[in-house]
Amino acid sequence: MKISIYLIAFLSFFNSCSSSTPEEKSGGTPLPTTPVTPTKPLTDAEAMDQVQKDAIKYFWDYADPNSKLARERYLTEDPNFESNIITTGGSGFGLMTIVVGIERGFLPRAEAVSRLTTALTFLEKAERFHGAWPHWMDNKSGKVIPFGTKDNGGDLVETSFVCQALITIREYFKNGSTTEKALAVKADELWRGVEWSWYTKGENALYWHWSPNYGWEMNFKLEGYNECLITYVMAAASPTYPISAEAYHQAWARNGAIVSGSAQYGLPVVLNYNGASGNVGPMFWSHYSYLGLDPNTLSDKYADYWQLTQNHAKIMVQYSIANPKKWKDYSDKCWGLTASYTRNTDGTTGYTAHQPNNDTGVITPTAALSSFPFTPVESMKFLHYLYDENKAKYIGIAGPYDAFSPQYNWVTPRYLAIDQGTIAPMIENYRSGLLWKLFMNAADTKQGLTKLGFKSGKYGI
Repeated sequence: MKISIYLIAFLSFFNSCSSSTPEEKSGGTPLPTTPVTPTKPLTDAEAMDQVQKDAIKYFWDYADPNSKLARERYLTEDPNFESNIITTGGSGFGLMTIVVGIERGFLPRAEAVSRLTTALTFLEKAERFHGAWPHWMDNKSGKVIPFGTKDNGGDLVETSFVCQALITIREYFKNGSTTEKALAVKADELWRGVEWSWYTKGENALYWHWSPNYGWEMNFKLEGYNECLITYVMAAASPTYPISAEAYHQAWARNGAIVSGSAQYGLPVVLNYNGASGNVGPMFWSHYSYLGLDPNTLSDKYADYWQLTQNHAKIMVQYSIANPKKWKDYSDKCWGLTASYTRNTDGTTGYTAHQPNNDTGVITPTAALSSFPFTPVESMKFLHYLYDENKAKYIGIAGPYDAFSPQYNWVTPRYLAIDQGTIAPMIENYRSGLLWKLFMNAADTKQGLTKLGFKSGKYGI
């Protein structure tokens, strides 16, 4: 499965670098710094405001200064380390994070529009492969930086995360000022340029990668269930290069084999999670596609997507309460397993996809925080656990650090764009439904969902 490809690439990347990295700030109006020790416990609203503001900093104060897109990572230990890597998927999440910042009044609107315009202009000039962007890009030239030897071309899944953001930006600004309307047009043109149909190889399926040097040699078919649902929705919704519904049913749904009869802690798993053997996968599988897709009332012949995503988070909470490995502090207020930095057995820092089948005693804050729509009570407990009880240990310059382990008294003072980038959007979807409304009410989104057989009474589909 793709996660193994990610692990190999990430581990190689991390091991080749020094153990730390901040770089220059991105310029512009910085967000205020959060006090290390709160003077009193935060109210729920104050806590949500604060963590959203803090997560936004990653894509504002610490954005790449040239492209205004997201750095792959930001490590706070060594001010002399510099990175030229722009991450495509993390940038998509960052674009949606900026929209949240504007709507909440945390960011100056005109400056944010200017930054978004710079970011989309960079995407216009960046290297594309039949319309798809690569996983990593150089922050100056926009040229591909290989994610792996053969992964040096188009990455359709990362591209779909960007397109989810482009539709959101288009809808948010389409009735705004002249400058905002121009931004909306730019977003729409970028979205229309992706050749989704190319990535079928002429089959009823989507494939993750295409390389100008290696063609289809990676041969990674997108089969569910994992984080790639949004890729099929975007491909079906395309007004220019759409795929057939058969690709979704035959490849993603595996002709119905995607449906699971398993349960964990008395809760139906609903769909078969790739590589999870009847259990659930890492929490990001219920985050990446759902920054825009609203699972409330969303269903097709395979699943009720609210039950699917909510049960995923509830099972993760119950797993942490049961704590079969007896890790220190696991509970209903300290929980959440997803892909992130990890502590290796030799004490070094690596990367892995934490999940019940791969639990190394490491908690990743984005797992619980980005699950606010599904488990608001338990996510709120975790939020207060971070900000009221452990702020000095676990909160840094851009919000919660990527990962920590009470068992090993370990924390990584580092950030990854793909982890930090789902926090503010998913909390906002819990608070106001902002991104869900923008994305789900778009005409092309509705067309794509209808084509694939989805229904949603909430959005008249």
